[in-house]
Amino acid sequence: MPLLLFGGFRTLIDRLHARLATEGHPDMRPAHGFAMQAIGVRGATASEIGRRLGVSKQAAGKTVDRLLALGYAERADDPADARRKLVHLTPRGYDALARSAAGFDELRAEWCAALGTDRVRALEADLRNVVPEETAFRLDATSWLGGA
Repeated sequence: MPLLLFGGFRTLIDRLHARLATEGHPDMRPAHGFAMQAIGVRGATASEIGRRLGVSKQAAGKTVDRLLALGYAERADDPADARRKLVHLTPRGYDALARSAAGFDELRAEWCAALGTDRVRALEADLRNVVPEETAFRLDATSWLGGA
């Protein structure tokens, strides 16, 4: 079952990123999308992004640096504390997220067509019941595999 769940995840992510590449985002990687979700509409520090993703500040910082280089994000002083730097999404970042959402909606519709809407809804509900909320968004897969 874990491999099937992972296979479903990879199928959705790979198909989405193939689509994003044709829509002007060829450099988007799955980690970028997760990090942009963690940045959110209000922005976040690298430490906050790391906590939200379940990765180190250094790992989050590397991903943020790549988002900056690709034009998906920018850094700015925190208006509440000039010592802190907040990462914000750029219009390009918001475009990528909007296209991702539309792509996931289309992929979900394909699953509904293949499996039936009721079955897809039931699968989503069942997964919400068994996946603890605090781990639903964590990306620290290296800890599962014995990495740092």
